[in-house]
Amino acid sequence: MSDQYHLETLAVRAGTLTTEFGENSEALFLNSSFRFKNAAQAAARFGGTEPGNIYSRFTNPTVTMFQDKLAALEGAEQCVATASGMAAILACIMGICSAGDHVVASRSVFGTTVQLFSNILKRWGLEVTLVSLTDVDAWKAAVKPNTKLFFAETPSNPLTEVGDIAKLAEVAHAGGAYLAIDNCFCTPALQQPLKLGADIVIHSATKYIDGQGRVLGGAVLGNKTLMEPVYGFLRTAGVTMSAFNAWVFVKGMETLQIRMEAHAQRALAIAQWLEQQPRVARVYYPGLPSHPQYALAQQQQRLGGGIVTFEVKPRSGQSAQESAWELIDATKLISITANLGDAKSTITHPATTTHSRVTAEARAEAGIKDNLVRIAVGLEHVEDLKADLQLLSQLL
Repeated sequence: MSDQYHLETLAVRAGTLTTEFGENSEALFLNSSFRFKNAAQAAARFGGTEPGNIYSRFTNPTVTMFQDKLAALEGAEQCVATASGMAAILACIMGICSAGDHVVASRSVFGTTVQLFSNILKRWGLEVTLVSLTDVDAWKAAVKPNTKLFFAETPSNPLTEVGDIAKLAEVAHAGGAYLAIDNCFCTPALQQPLKLGADIVIHSATKYIDGQGRVLGGAVLGNKTLMEPVYGFLRTAGVTMSAFNAWVFVKGMETLQIRMEAHAQRALAIAQWLEQQPRVARVYYPGLPSHPQYALAQQQQRLGGGIVTFEVKPRSGQSAQESAWELIDATKLISITANLGDAKSTITHPATTTHSRVTAEARAEAGIKDNLVRIAVGLEHVEDLKADLQLLSQLL
């Protein structure tokens, strides 16, 4: 679909395939395989000389609609859909890198991503160096002759640090490496990394792409040359997005722009309110002037996003963790779960959930304290969310 259309229009219209029945809503193809007219066509499909569906492990019309729609939103030539966000990261690394290659990654990434890099992929001969997301000089200093890939989340999980995508791209390319950006927190509705110089975009579609906490999925996006080996890995390894999940994501993307604007509007209001509460020591939100990378966020993000993180002041005699858990346990409306991107607001304690398998030393380096709480602000009324967090208004 032509890129002359605005993002909202692409979210509704791009990637849609219509069968002979003329349906106005995307069809759901739950079949595992596809029939061929004859043996010659089967050979042509398998040989790649004729486009078309073969087997739903790697070709499915509903998954294709998801891929084409998300590619249109990100401004990418190709999208490879995967079973989950972590499967997307794995497919990216396995497709782009080889044993002996070096990856420079932000230490401010999702805890499971750290585990994938530092434990699993390290055993298979991948060398990984973790650096500060915001220190461009540290990225430059980490480059080696065998550096193949830079990997970063921006904003980061959970502290919403913002990395300078354009500068990281310059450093990566000068060192002969590619830059991959996890765009989970912003989605293309708020940030388009490829237009800022990134080579690859990663998504956990499970989050905001769906928007209602229903299904798992991921995606890797970039130009066709880079995506060819990623697709090759998926075709062989089978880290495949199901057709049903793809259909859910396709419908979710239709409202992506208006949802992300609503999430960001509410998150900003909550962040501003949190800064005024007596039991809040510090608030992390890219839309606040107090955020260390506020100016950068204003340049490369359309809005601040839906994630607000803050530190709770302990009461007398309380440990840092106890203060955070007390607040979480006192909530009645907000869901206690580590997921994010849902219409329902969620609250979690990163140190003992999303980053619990990361060493205490690594958490300290990443700034993840025991009194840190993350809220993924949903679509409820702001005043109801404030009331659910009323414990923060009480004097110490």
